[in-house]
Amino acid sequence: MDPRLRRFIPWTLRSVWALLPLAAGPAFAAALDPASGAVRTTASVALWAVWAVTLLATLVPAPVTLTHVRVVAPAAAVAAVWAGATGRPSSLATAGAVIATVAAAAVALAPAIGRAFVNAPAYPNERRHLLRLPGALALGPVPLAWAVTVAAPTAAVLLAAAEVWVAAVLVAAVGGPATVVAARSLYNLTQRWVVLVPAGLVLRDTMVLTEPVLFRRELIETLRPAPAGTDSLDLTLGAAGLALELLLTEKVGMTLIKARERRGEEGSSARLLMTPTRPGAVLADAGERSIPVG
Repeated sequence: MDPRLRRFIPWTLRSVWALLPLAAGPAFAAALDPASGAVRTTASVALWAVWAVTLLATLVPAPVTLTHVRVVAPAAAVAAVWAGATGRPSSLATAGAVIATVAAAAVALAPAIGRAFVNAPAYPNERRHLLRLPGALALGPVPLAWAVTVAAPTAAVLLAAAEVWVAAVLVAAVGGPATVVAARSLYNLTQRWVVLVPAGLVLRDTMVLTEPVLFRRELIETLRPAPAGTDSLDLTLGAAGLALELLLTEKVGMTLIKARERRGEEGSSARLLMTPTRPGAVLADAGERSIPVG
């Protein structure tokens, strides 16, 4: 993609998010109307505050703000579905809220947005490409961590507004630490990259490697879509999608994390697999940097 066009990608998210109060506000207002004054006011203030903070986050792209956006945008879609399920908003208001929030969530989760956010604080001469979620995490732990991050603070605030003090304190006491752990885990997923640097290619994945590994350009035989049945070292952790196979002219040492003990195990390989979210973009960037691609 032309670098001049790439800079406009985050504006897609900013534009969609900026329009949410107009598209989803009426549905949320109708759904909250029967609630007590304190709950309604608290929920309204919270919605506006979260919207404003998220809009600011879209203006300051970085891995931490990417995590925030990818937590909040799907939560907005869930909230819109809840608002419609109450039966209080009109059909038109419900449709507008659901369509707008689902669109915002889809844009926030798009690989192009992820690439734009993680590259914003990068050095000018490097290009970061996020790795896909490990298969086992995508099916359970990640949705659970997201649910805890969203539900615990929301429940604590609304219970306090309703003056259900004991439940609010209990949720805050238990959910607070759980939210911190869950949010940190989600943030760590934005720290898994394939990085193209002047010296070659770096794999930074704290789930499989104790430290980043540099594969120097002169050692790279080719970077290509992985053929079926390859026996290369699999570092994809079962992630779905097209894997890339890196072939080297000689073995490179690395310290692999053993899943059970979570400690390092020395090893080396001249052939390995990785699964970036946008394999085509990785190959295109690699070709521009004179790395052989197949």
